[in-house]
Amino acid sequence: MAGMTAQVAPCARISPPINSQRQCPRALTAPRALPPSTIATLAEGSDMALAVGSIAGVTALATALIAADPEKRRAEQMKETGGDELEAVKKYFNTSGFERWNKIYGETDEVNKVQLDIRNGHAQTVEKVLKWVDEEGGVENVTVCDAGCGTGSLAIPLALRGASVSASDISSAMAGEAERRYTAAVSAGAKAPATAPVFEAKDLESCSGKYNTVTCLDVMIHYPQDKVDDMISHLAGLADDRLIISFAPYTVQYALLKRIGELFPGPSKATRAYLHAESDVEATLKRCGFEVVKREMTATSFYFSRLLEAKRVRAA
Repeated sequence: MAGMTAQVAPCARISPPINSQRQCPRALTAPRALPPSTIATLAEGSDMALAVGSIAGVTALATALIAADPEKRRAEQMKETGGDELEAVKKYFNTSGFERWNKIYGETDEVNKVQLDIRNGHAQTVEKVLKWVDEEGGVENVTVCDAGCGTGSLAIPLALRGASVSASDISSAMAGEAERRYTAAVSAGAKAPATAPVFEAKDLESCSGKYNTVTCLDVMIHYPQDKVDDMISHLAGLADDRLIISFAPYTVQYALLKRIGELFPGPSKATRAYLHAESDVEATLKRCGFEVVKREMTATSFYFSRLLEAKRVRAA
């Protein structure tokens, strides 16, 4: 889903089989320094907390970290939902969050430089997933669960490639927009798949069934590690063959920059943002019987996301 993104029948197999050769992890792309104009953009109310820059470039803001109290602001944000983080995310993506991310994941020119950069970063992550599945034999007649589908940036191209897609999002506004965009694409001449995709409003834990492939992009940033462990375990239980997920990776530098971004949350930045250690995510996948076979990193000025493809380990 947005967020970050808010979310991804009998199993069908992809032929030929996915190349199971383990790829070496790629080093995180070195962040670029934030110029003064970018710092000004953040201060004026940019709605992206995860701005990437150099440690030296942000040292001047260190004293502000002492005075800032993002946890207090977050506590205020949670009051309306009685401390229910899932409900807080749902409410956000059905209201101001939908307006924000619908613009970012759309084609409108009514976006600022930060939002445009996030749009481009997310599009790069989606293109990497599509490249993977194309290289691995395509997805025609393959069952796919896209959990946290957002406005359909991944679910729609997978469906148009012939996959049987079950797409869902915690936000009814997001799921409805994804369905509208799919219908518009087919009306504009795109070839409809044999099985039309299904777009539903439901949280990730409510997804059920068995699918060849399960995807979940840019969703885990909204949840803490213990919640993410449960989410990955649930998604793994749905995947017969492969699981493709993305998350904002934890590094000391990214953590500091995220904290600085919290000083300038913007009027529509209303959910918590969590970074996750890649080793923790991979350990959970391993416990669930999956092995990471591919990984990519997307890092722009205001968007960074680690992408993993994991395959179910088969008994010898």
